[in-house]
This record gives sequence, structure tokens and C-alpha cells, in this order.
Amino acid sequence: MRGGLWQLGQSITRRLAQADKKSVGRRFFAAESELKKTALFDFHVAHGGKMVPFAGWSMPIQYKDSIMDSTVNCRQNGGLFDVSHMCGLSLKGKDSIPFLETLVIADVAGLAPGTGTLTVFTNEKGGAIDDSVITKVTDDHLYLVVNAGCRDKDLAHIEEHMKAFKAKGGDVSWHIHDERSLLALQGPLAAPVLQHLTKDDLSKLYFGEFRILDINGAHCFLTRTGYTGEDGFEISVPSEHALDLAKAILEKSEGKVRLTGLGARDSLRLEAGLCLYGNDMEQHTTPVEAGLTWAIGKRRRAEGGFLGAEVILKQLEEGPAVRRVGFVSSGPPARSHSEIQNEEGKNIGEITSGGFSPCLKKNIAMGYVKSGSHKAGTKVKIVIRGKTYDGAVTKMPFVPTKYYKPT
Repeated sequence: MRGGLWQLGQSITRRLAQADKKSVGRRFFAAESELKKTALFDFHVAHGGKMVPFAGWSMPIQYKDSIMDSTVNCRQNGGLFDVSHMCGLSLKGKDSIPFLETLVIADVAGLAPGTGTLTVFTNEKGGAIDDSVITKVTDDHLYLVVNAGCRDKDLAHIEEHMKAFKAKGGDVSWHIHDERSLLALQGPLAAPVLQHLTKDDLSKLYFGEFRILDINGAHCFLTRTGYTGEDGFEISVPSEHALDLAKAILEKSEGKVRLTGLGARDSLRLEAGLCLYGNDMEQHTTPVEAGLTWAIGKRRRAEGGFLGAEVILKQLEEGPAVRRVGFVSSGPPARSHSEIQNEEGKNIGEITSGGFSPCLKKNIAMGYVKSGSHKAGTKVKIVIRGKTYDGAVTKMPFVPTKYYKPT
């Protein structure tokens, strides 16, 4: 079993490195001195964090427990993740909504203040530049978080379009929140633990909702969301308060919520059927192919008006040529780029993410197959290191989600 855990850790390190390499377009293994450090860097090291380079940052892939144990503990109790490498930014101004709607597929105007959604930044061909969670704080303030590995290209893309928009008289400006850190508290104990640290009633804050409030004496942006399929929160906190907040969360949980690294974050999001940009979604993948059709607002389907709308709306009408689906398989876990064949041995697609599920104790994966081969229950063959193994298309998420929604 220990060998299996070691392989799981190695494969996750490879998968994260691969996603990073693709999305950043430069060498993953930067010199240690070049790596950026979060406000919690020393805290991670003191707690046995195994630090690895990721998206130009030194980040903990795991702590003293195994990735397997850490994953299971997050689902049973809770996990605290430092995700300060991700980039938070605010768009402000009376035209910030029409501006952002030129770049993303979401119906931003239709969001109620204090609510958010997952969206995709698209290019002229309808491909995904990045996925992002965006929140309408007010009608003239939007808050969004973009992936660390996509930061440079995302900011360049937004800035280029903002300059053109402002040149035509549009009122929009931005602020990049480099003065803040981002913590993700996930799992069944997330709400009861966090409730100890704020006077606001968290039972009235549902999945996808946002508030600005005081937590542990610091002025925070709180979003009820996450990347694990569990109930939980992402907390944007001024960096000088990040360490105190992390310590308070761990203390209030009486040791049940554990510091959790990128390794378990990856296995949790795979179990939840969520995309990792750079693996499961890239510049040539459209939101329709990626199974994110639900994220395209109804009004946006009628009106378009975002980059690549013609391509995407045509796919909505005619169906995409390929689709992202889930798999279970026998033999060794499928890995990124493993070939997928039909029962006759013909190539029908490839795996984008795969591994051994710590919670289900079986191999799971996701990937793209030709339309027609995407129905749940379709039997497939997966080629791993030259040998074929039996697999089947299955519905995602693999582990049921537990988002906190009104009953």
C-alpha cells in the first residue's frame, strides 16, 4: 500500500506540473530563489509541508499525513488549503458588467448582488483561456479569482480589452488584490468552525454567495464555494492577518480540520468531477466540449456578445464533436494522455486526468471522447503503458457533492 501512496503522490505531482507547464508555457521547475512565497510559507514548513514549485510559487503538496489520508479527512472532517497563489481582482465602474460580459460566457448582469458563478474566459475561436469564479458584489463592483498558472495571460488579456473598452468611453477600472491572501476551508466542519470566528450568521449564506465581513478581527471577502465538492468557503483575508486566521481555524476545530496540500486538492477535485485548467480544459477546448454548457447564461445563448460566441452557439445547436466524460477502469490508474479506444480497438479519445480515488478506493478518470461514445455505461478500453484495460464511461461527480443550498 505504501508504494501505492508514493505513486499517487508522484502522479499528482506530475499532473500538477503538467497543467502548470501547459498553462504558463514555461519550465515548471524554476530555481528555488525565483519562487514566490505565500504569507503562510514558514507556517507550512513548520508543519511538515513538503514544498514543491507550482505556477511560480513554492506550495505544499502534502504535510506529514499521506495524500490519501488527507483527502479522506477533508471529506470526513475538513481541510484548510492555502490558495494564495491564485489571483483575486476587482473590476469597478458603472460599465464593469457590460465590459466583463464581452470576455466571459456568464450572465453577469443577471446575478443578484452578493452572488457568483463559475464562468469561462473565451478566445475568438470559442476556446477556454481560463475558468474563473466571478461574483457580483454590487452593480458596479465585480470580484473574480483566476488560476495561478493563467495569471499573466489572463491579466494581459483583460488589460488589452479594457484599454480598448475605455478608449470608447467605457467606465471600468481594476485592482489586483496582491495585498490579500486566499484560504479555502472545505468539508463538513467548515461552517461550524468558521462560525466561531465571526458574528455573522453563516447558516444564511448559501453556495455561490458572497459577503464582506469580519472574521477573527480581519476584514474579509467570504465566498461559500470551493474546489472539492464539499461545503466550504474561500476566504480572502489581508495578508498580515492570514497566519492568525489559519491558526484560529485549526485551533477551533480541535485538530479535526487539517492543513491540506495541493496533492489532496487535486484528488478531491477529480472525485468531484471538476476541471483542472491546463489538463481538462485548454485554449482549444470550448465550454460546450468541456461539459460547462450550464455556465452559459440563457440570455447569453440568445444574444452572444462574448469572444467566440459564433463557434459556441453553433455547438449548442448542433452538438460538439467531442465531450468531456468520466471513467472508471481496471488495472493501473489511467493517466493524462492515455488513449481511449472503443470495444473494436479504434481510437475515440484520450484521458486528461486520472488517478486512484482515495475515497472510493477505485480508479477514476476524465477525458474527451467522440460524441456518440459519451453515454454513461459505454464500455471502453484504456491504453496504459502499451497494455489495454477495461473501462466504462460514467457520470460525474464520482463522489456526490455536498454544497450548502436552501432546502
